[in-house]
Amino acid sequence: MVDTKIVEEWISKADEDFEFAFLNLNEGKTFFAQICFHFQQASEKYLKAYIIGHELEFRKIHDLPVLLKICFSKDPSLEQLREDCEYLAPFYVDTRYPVHWPTNFSSQEAQKALQSASRIRTLLKEKLQNLL
Repeated sequence: MVDTKIVEEWISKADEDFEFAFLNLNEGKTFFAQICFHFQQASEKYLKAYIIGHELEFRKIHDLPVLLKICFSKDPSLEQLREDCEYLAPFYVDTRYPVHWPTNFSSQEAQKALQSASRIRTLLKEKLQNLL
């Protein structure tokens, strides 16, 4: 039996990351790497909420495409989020650690991260609604 309280906790934490990034972006802050990171984190937590809510294999990983693959084992229509997950996935490493490859964190990247995270957020929260 699914513990809906745990699912709600994951959604709440995801919403915090999403809103933090959204507010900073809308206020014109130029911390684009951090904003992109928080959109990635929000998306990861929405995916994990879905995984927990449907009692799928929970893995302690940050790889959005792998998490999405776990989700669409339950609902193949989630395949539509693949490009969004692939876009956001590099922000976990590239924004957190020194890397030896070119990175570009601009307002445009952050806006695209917002769009991707918004699609993930909207669809997964909609699909979790019947559990909560």
